[in-house]
Amino acid sequence: MTSTNDIRRSFLDYFAGQGHFMVPSAPLVPHNDPTLMFTNAGMVPFKNVFTGLESRPYKTATSSQKCVRAGGKHNDLDNVGYTARHHTFFEMLGNFSFGDYFKEQAIHHAWTLITREWGIAPDRLTVTVYHDDDEAFGHWRKIAGLPEERIIRIATSDNFWSMGDTGPCGPCSEIFYDHGAHIPGGPPGSPDEDGDRFVEIWNLVFMQFDQQADGTRISLPRPSIDTGMGLERIAAVMQGVHDNYDTDTFRALIGESGALTHSDTTGAHKASHRVIADHLRSSGFLIADGVLPANEGRGYVLRRIMRRAMRHAHLLGTTEPLMHRLVGALVKEMGGAYPELLRAQPLIEETLLREETRFRQTLDKGLRLLDDATAGMATGDVLPGATAFRLYDTFGFPYDLTEDALRAQGLGVDRAGFDAAMAEQKAAARAAWKGSGERASDDIWFDIAEEAGATEFIGYGATSGEGQVVAIVREGKRVDSIGAGEDAIIVTNQTPFYGESGGQTGDAGRLSGADGFAATVSDTAKPLGRLHAHQVHVEAGALSVGASVNLAVDSERRDRIRANHSATHLLHAALRHALGPHVTQKGSLVSADRLRFDFSHPEALTPVQIAQIEAEVNVYIRANGAVTTRLMTPDDAIAAGAMALFGEKYGDEVRVLSMGDMHEDVTGVGSAGSYSTELCGGTHVRALGDIALFKIVSEGAVASGVRRIEALTGEAARLWLSDREEALKSVAAILRTTPEDVPARVSALTEQLKNAERELADAKKALALGGGGGTAPAGPEDIGGVAFLGQIIEGLDPKDLRGLVDENKQRLGSGISAVIAVTDGRASIAAGVTDDLVGRISAIDLVRAGVEALGGKGGGGRPDMAQGGGPDGANASAALDAVRALVRG
Repeated sequence: MTSTNDIRRSFLDYFAGQGHFMVPSAPLVPHNDPTLMFTNAGMVPFKNVFTGLESRPYKTATSSQKCVRAGGKHNDLDNVGYTARHHTFFEMLGNFSFGDYFKEQAIHHAWTLITREWGIAPDRLTVTVYHDDDEAFGHWRKIAGLPEERIIRIATSDNFWSMGDTGPCGPCSEIFYDHGAHIPGGPPGSPDEDGDRFVEIWNLVFMQFDQQADGTRISLPRPSIDTGMGLERIAAVMQGVHDNYDTDTFRALIGESGALTHSDTTGAHKASHRVIADHLRSSGFLIADGVLPANEGRGYVLRRIMRRAMRHAHLLGTTEPLMHRLVGALVKEMGGAYPELLRAQPLIEETLLREETRFRQTLDKGLRLLDDATAGMATGDVLPGATAFRLYDTFGFPYDLTEDALRAQGLGVDRAGFDAAMAEQKAAARAAWKGSGERASDDIWFDIAEEAGATEFIGYGATSGEGQVVAIVREGKRVDSIGAGEDAIIVTNQTPFYGESGGQTGDAGRLSGADGFAATVSDTAKPLGRLHAHQVHVEAGALSVGASVNLAVDSERRDRIRANHSATHLLHAALRHALGPHVTQKGSLVSADRLRFDFSHPEALTPVQIAQIEAEVNVYIRANGAVTTRLMTPDDAIAAGAMALFGEKYGDEVRVLSMGDMHEDVTGVGSAGSYSTELCGGTHVRALGDIALFKIVSEGAVASGVRRIEALTGEAARLWLSDREEALKSVAAILRTTPEDVPARVSALTEQLKNAERELADAKKALALGGGGGTAPAGPEDIGGVAFLGQIIEGLDPKDLRGLVDENKQRLGSGISAVIAVTDGRASIAAGVTDDLVGRISAIDLVRAGVEALGGKGGGGRPDMAQGGGPDGANASAALDAVRALVRG
């Protein structure tokens, strides 16, 4: 038997051998088509190549593309488990020509691979062509030798493909396999074509025309080829089975499900095991590609898929979570072809376990309500929509899960009633919001969110993508279009632009679109916490609501923001390690230029502490540990050790960010675990080495008990250090030494300066004592029989005043000395009275008289020695006269 993995490899190898470039599967989240929820066909990653918007370094390609059809107009969810060929996840094998070969070569490749390489019997094959495509008909006759009755002309759109109302289009040719007369059904185009006997295994699209708005078709200058072959269908053919669920991959997953649930995989439990196997694949691949369960958008579709599988696990009688235990089997079967499964296995297992644990807590209550509501209902009856809505609103039952649960009982659900209950709840929410005191200007955002839903953020894994414009706001009002030179706010259904929140600044970048539209995005906001609003300036062209735009984040700026944001998490952990567990975040700002982090701590950090924190963060950066994201409830996350960040608003689910492994040599802790685990919805580096370098540039107080650190990372940190190195070199050149010897040279010069200052002070003092450095005469004055020695000395250090006054008193024997030192416009005064005169005159009174004349207040000391000062050094002579007057009495 040929395994599914062998078939996939054989297909790719065949076309690679024919010169086709082997292209890896694109992610399940399409970034080049805003109209698609998930990648649902092999050509989706090549859409822009076919339309001429993008060029590749190859003209032919082959791929095995992961696809999901479980949301939007391509939704196979309800049929999965009950038919032989419906899946939510499937693989599409394809070969593509971008203006290289066309119909003849495409048909030749298909026939050669199927019949010669794979050995499928030609007499089991039938093909269809578009009814007027005589060219394709002739090639099938020539290349395959098929009789005309097995080349069926089809006039419907089934055999004519188009990308949309306008653009590339062309006829198709489908290849069908006949599973045998024992299976009901007829060939395509016959009244019995809906049977299962003839199964389409390959569709060849001949992209031949350009559809115009007026309905005319113009021949493309470079016609192209797009083919799609379902791997699961061809595996069934080559493994000799009719049912896709009987192929080896599904048998392995279904067998593991049966073993773990101890239940039969056929009979009454057949559909449940098939649902589990199929939904395990879609859940695992979606999580591996970055989709996590949520209440809106892609995350909600994932949650519906997961919960549908979990309900079927419940039907099998399991009492403990099952889905996460099946991930190992999935990785074993498909991890070789898709290594992202292996890399994401821990995340897939944890996400499934937590989701199923949560769901089981409400499942029993919901099913009891459902049983009570359907008691007495007969086959064909319909469950009221209000009851279905209560199940959804109270117990988290998606509508289709309720519908699926009632299908086995032959009961329906009132969808109109469900929708009415949903609309009523939205109206109540809007009324409550209007009464909450929010700004009236926010009403416009509520309208947009209500009409279009939340913006799908695709920026965790990408910096570019396409979006569909759902609203344009200009000068506070919604408009239908904008043109060159205008400023406006644009909201799209999905975007890679991060909206400012949680301390992280919004992204900037560019928008572009059809007919030369180009605009710069200066900032991105997040009104209501649900919408991403791009502030744009239109440089050229025009844009209307409903149009598609290419969104390109300034990736270099984003990388710097990511590095700074991840560094704040490392800084938080290092602060707690260095200072203690009392440290908590009190605010932050993460921009492209730097990071700012406010934290609780009662005192300034010492240079040693700052160096320790900085070194620890850089140790983890050099270790280049992984940065992982999980989705949890806030309570579960905090119980698991995650720290909630200041300023974040948390809903029912939070992103839990973990980075780095504990290093015993740094932290002194040898236990396993992440170095940092916090709740955060921002964008971050993929590995800590992307931060490159961390440098603290300032630390200070911002409020009582709150400190602030500002830091740089990466190139900004390097430039900061480089600037200081250049400054050091400049200082070294001035000092005529090397940068290494600058500290010693500065120390020596400082000591020389101190010595010179001491020598200068001594000289001034000597001059003053000798009568040559101030205003005093060589001898004392006689004032009322009291010897008085007064001096004014420029540049004298005030601390030398007392010593000079003491020396004057010794010279006098009996008398009074007053000395004023004037420095930089200010003046200091000291006065001394010998012991025999203290009873008559106080030095304190003398100083206060001088201080008042100098424009100051007060002055103090002892009766024999006092000192003070004032700002008006120009009044030094007047101050000395005031002292004389007081001595004179």
